[in-house]
Amino acid sequence: MSIDLASTLLAPPILFFLLGMGAGFVRSDLSIPEAVSKTLALYLMLCIGFKGGVAARAEGFHAEMAMVALLGVGLSVLLPLCVFPAVRRLCGLDQATAAGLAAAYGSVSLVTFAAAGAYFAEAGSPAGGYMAAVLALMEAPAILVALLLARGTTETEGRGQGRLHEVFTNGALVVLAGSFLIGLATGASGLAKLSPFVVDLFPGVLCLFLLDMGLVASRALTSGRRIGGPLLASGVLIPLSGGLVAGLLSALFAVPAPEAAMLMVLAASASYIAVPAAMRLALPQADAGVYVTVPLAVTFPFNLLIGIPLCHAMATRFLTG
Repeated sequence: MSIDLASTLLAPPILFFLLGMGAGFVRSDLSIPEAVSKTLALYLMLCIGFKGGVAARAEGFHAEMAMVALLGVGLSVLLPLCVFPAVRRLCGLDQATAAGLAAAYGSVSLVTFAAAGAYFAEAGSPAGGYMAAVLALMEAPAILVALLLARGTTETEGRGQGRLHEVFTNGALVVLAGSFLIGLATGASGLAKLSPFVVDLFPGVLCLFLLDMGLVASRALTSGRRIGGPLLASGVLIPLSGGLVAGLLSALFAVPAPEAAMLMVLAASASYIAVPAAMRLALPQADAGVYVTVPLAVTFPFNLLIGIPLCHAMATRFLTG
């Protein structure tokens, strides 16, 4: 059993990220204006949220979906709460950068989800279609929690309430959550009307956004930030821990093995699309050289090579079908 690793790693969005990294390392004058970068981020938030809402409506509501969705949302809240203090203490990250990294590991990777879906289908144990809705529901909570951590809502009560309002009304979160609700309300008919905008344009805009993220990450790295041993280790240990917690919760709540395996994959994945887009808007002071590079350069290939097969093997071995 194998994943087509070459075709995944050689996908255009990944290659454009590498192009941006390379351009930054050789000190090219290539740049994307800040206003354009923010527009790209808002577009991606809109598309991700809208298509997630459409997927949730298409699946419909049932008890098993509700249970797994609640577990997914719970993990999306729990993981950044655990990651944030760990990387602050062990990796010496500043508050904003630690929040960005915590958001990345609390949120999910669409590409990892797609790769796992192909792997599970080839193994003869595909997860239920409603897991696409769980994927969508797991993206925003981690971003919200990370922003709360970064904004320091535990200061004085008056200032804390003001900061909490800032978090809930943050542009990236409003677009992501609002687009999800619009997709949920309009469903397939809404998707058909917006398909040229939210489907056809998405891959090209994603490539341009990841090109910019590559530039930002490489320039942050060359300006003094180095990905040292603790961060490299975090890129492996955090997904292993997230997957293990998801597996234990799945066993506790008797989640069927295929869906449990996918929930483990989601908990082990790290976002390098939704979270960078949100952090670029909400926490521009956070170091993208950390919260983009570690998930994409360490966790993503680790999950493709080891994480997905490991989650599948554990769920198949220890959980009911």
